[in-house]
Amino acid sequence: MNEMTSTGDARAQEAFAAARKYVLLFGAISAVVLGTVAVMAFIGGETTSFMWVRAVVMLAIAPLLHRMVVRAAEGSAKAFDRVRTLSVVMPIAIIGVDLIPGLCPAWYAVLQGLSGLALVAVAVITRGPAFPRKK
Repeated sequence: MNEMTSTGDARAQEAFAAARKYVLLFGAISAVVLGTVAVMAFIGGETTSFMWVRAVVMLAIAPLLHRMVVRAAEGSAKAFDRVRTLSVVMPIAIIGVDLIPGLCPAWYAVLQGLSGLALVAVAVITRGPAFPRKK
């Protein structure tokens, strides 16, 4: 693969296994966010269309990210590059949007931020020692 070690490398496979776990954590937190929005709507709490749409989209992205990590572990350089990029861009976007005043309640921003932290871990892993950059 260009710019990364062989995917057969034990260190690389361990790193991919950890990345898969963090993507699963992202998905689990996203499911909790959607469930919490549903409960809040049911009990008459504050919910908005934005909260519903974003919660559904984040949950829908999780299996796609997981598939990208799996494909990267199988040797796809494109999937690896996408995982590396998305694991940096998504947490920035999640947190950036959550910081817009009045867009969502604090509990929602905190839960979304936690999901973003799981992706930060993926960003760190995919830039770690298991994947040295070729010069």
